Amino acid sequence: MSVPTPSPTFSRISEAGGRGNLEARIGSHWLNRIGITAVLIGAAYFLKFAFDNQWIGAKGRIAIGLISGMAVVLWSERFRSKGYRLFSYSLKAVGVGVLYLSLWAAFQIYHLMPSGVVFACMLLVTASTCAMALTQDAEILAVYAIVGGFSTPLLLSTGVNREVALFSYVVVLDLGILALVVFRPWRRLLWLGFFGTLILYLLWYFEYYDRKQLETTLIFASAFFAIFAIAPILMLRQEHGAGTMPLALAFVNAVTFFLQAYAMISEVSTTEMAWFSLILAALYLGLNASRPRSDQAGESNLKLMHVALAIGLVTVAIPIRLESHWITIGWFIESAVLLWLGDRIKSDLLNVFALAALVLGVARLLLYDNFAPTTLILNMRMVVYGIAVAVLGFVAYQASKSQREQARTIGALAIVALNALALVALSHEIHDYYDRQIATGLPPPAFWAAEHWSQVQAIEIARGFTYSALFMAYGAMLMTVGFLRNSEFVRWQALVLIAATIVKVFIYDVSQLDRVYRILSFIVLGILLLAISFAYQRDWLKLFKKTAEQPGT
Repeated sequence: MSVPTPSPTFSRISEAGGRGNLEARIGSHWLNRIGITAVLIGAAYFLKFAFDNQWIGAKGRIAIGLISGMAVVLWSERFRSKGYRLFSYSLKAVGVGVLYLSLWAAFQIYHLMPSGVVFACMLLVTASTCAMALTQDAEILAVYAIVGGFSTPLLLSTGVNREVALFSYVVVLDLGILALVVFRPWRRLLWLGFFGTLILYLLWYFEYYDRKQLETTLIFASAFFAIFAIAPILMLRQEHGAGTMPLALAFVNAVTFFLQAYAMISEVSTTEMAWFSLILAALYLGLNASRPRSDQAGESNLKLMHVALAIGLVTVAIPIRLESHWITIGWFIESAVLLWLGDRIKSDLLNVFALAALVLGVARLLLYDNFAPTTLILNMRMVVYGIAVAVLGFVAYQASKSQREQARTIGALAIVALNALALVALSHEIHDYYDRQIATGLPPPAFWAAEHWSQVQAIEIARGFTYSALFMAYGAMLMTVGFLRNSEFVRWQALVLIAATIVKVFIYDVSQLDRVYRILSFIVLGILLLAISFAYQRDWLKLFKKTAEQPGT
């Protein structure tokens, strides 16, 4: 006796076909979806034709739509019981869509039902679809429910601002989505909920928002943020790995909420916005106290994302609240604090952010900050450069304690940057000193007068010589430090700086400086070079003790 072969179902066709069988996918999936669309469009045209010819009254039209929608949903269960799950879900999509459209027409077109009743009916349709999704373990039905839920406010819109009612509904809808994800591993629903919430929020914001609604709007925006900030943590509690989805959602949610808050709060007070950013940073650090039950690797990555977001918010808060060079100082201080914390808790991530903040500070100091000091040396410019040099020294110190090659490279770069910034700062002071000499001795109307031109040239010559003297003195200082600390790296920096000074003296000073300054430049440089050469030849510090003596030397 032969056993009858079971009829193939749409889901079986899909599974058998696999990813490689394009024909099976087109036949079972894409034609199915196109068919749903065609049926809905055809039904809409038929109803329009019937309505235009007055075949059916308004109440009859709505009744037909509601009855047809429910009938299609019930009919779909027959196919599901026989194993045609995909086709059953397709019919449910048609039925649910007809119900939403019928309720919309009852309110917007025929005005047969008040908005409250229609809203309750649409909510019932959404809840029923969610219930079917859970009982039938069908994520696609949950998608239908969420799409219908977010469409409800648009379908019932009357052009009147009902912010509290709208956003309260969206909060409940988002909490429902969160509950679905708790019971089922349907993480993609969170993205659907996030973008649905964002679209409704933006549509309302650009149409109705004004400053009087700041507190209410910010409360609801914070509620949306909280829901989707918790969502990545809930993802990690599930058995199956969540991949990068929690990280992406955490990042997008943080950026979106910050921009929403910035658009509202910055209009009122930049100080309050800076404090808001700092509080938000603290909240992200607080989220790291959670302990998921599974996916330890995902937990670690999410915690790193929270730390990164917190540091980013602190970094952004600095230019929001502070101005001018105080922004640069803030970034330098942040860099030092992060570097200290990174060393205490042994976190490479914090060290990376510390270096990023330091690079931001140095770039702003060199390329953006403008100073107008009224005094020499004791001015804000020297303070900022001094802080930068101190932080770079701290970086070099921290790197010297590490045995890793990468850390030592960073420490070496920090020392080079430290010396370069120190030279730049001192050069600025020299430049300002001689500019004041010119301005004091020569008022602007007389600046270009022929009888004063020689005086201007004399000041410029003195400035050029002072630059040379600075480079030679700094090079000598570096060489001394290099000998005392037995640091070949520092001595090489001294040699490079002295080489640059040699080029300047032999090329620039010879042609530009007058006889006295030219003589002084060569004599001082010569004495410096002879002293350094003598120190190397005598090898007082036994620098070459380990080098074997070659024959013939």
